[in-house]
Amino acid sequence: MARYLATRLISLIPILFGTSVVAFLLVRLVPGDPAVALLGMEADARSLAALRQQMALDQPVVVQYVTWISHILTGDFGRSIQGGRAVFPLLLGALAPTALLAAAALVISLVIAIPAGIVAATRRNSGADYAASSLALCGLSLPSFWLGILLILAFSIYFPILPASGYVSPLVDPIGHLRHLVLPALTLGAALAAATMRMTRAAMLEVMRADYVRTARAKGLSRRTVIWGHALRNARMPIVTLLGIQLGQLLGGVVVTETVFSWPGIGKLTVDAIFARDYPVVQGAVLLTATLFVLINLVTDLIYTALDPRVRLS
Repeated sequence: MARYLATRLISLIPILFGTSVVAFLLVRLVPGDPAVALLGMEADARSLAALRQQMALDQPVVVQYVTWISHILTGDFGRSIQGGRAVFPLLLGALAPTALLAAAALVISLVIAIPAGIVAATRRNSGADYAASSLALCGLSLPSFWLGILLILAFSIYFPILPASGYVSPLVDPIGHLRHLVLPALTLGAALAAATMRMTRAAMLEVMRADYVRTARAKGLSRRTVIWGHALRNARMPIVTLLGIQLGQLLGGVVVTETVFSWPGIGKLTVDAIFARDYPVVQGAVLLTATLFVLINLVTDLIYTALDPRVRLS
């Protein structure tokens, strides 16, 4: 296990290096000038040149990258062009709301998807199966931003029971935090639940035909014990695999959802930084997101060994 962990952590180095290069170059391909974005269109050429020199934007791209990555290695992510705040604390401050939103979306998806998938599999070709499969297809087909707008129209405008946007810290007002969390978590969790439900149904259909399930039934075990104690226990590996992949994709999905609901997480911070040509914040956010994605995959691999001792990661 220790050797496997060391190998995976070492493999992070080329992945993060490649990510940093791509993020650094893509940000510079975005049209616009950070100096103009900061000083305005009416700024004179002398002031713009002085600011570009101050931000090292007049240096060759290679020199800019080497300077930036050398600072990253010392824990210095630079300072935001807009406001001058240190980037790393800024990212950490936005990470907490994103983590809360992703966790809530995951809980919602599991509460919906696992029971629905089991019902669809154990009652195959029934009305419940068709209804669950149709809802899953709708969940996969609807774009997140469109579903978010529909939820705002339904629960904030026509029936004003939940706020349409904003954020309240759970430490300040737990109830207010939950009220602001419901709609964006539903938006994110819907697509996740749809895919998980389809995977749960397929995995359950596979194991329900296995010999050990027929043996369990022949022994006279209750239907509940056969389904939850035997079938689901052996069907959870592909479900965990899918959840690990989708948790990483959630980090990309929050960009749209946080923007729609003005949720102050990593996604909204990145979008705001792109429009402001705030290079250090965009680069830091992309690098942090890529790191989290790789770490989530690593944790998913480790969960395999806990769920199935036959898996040997080494």
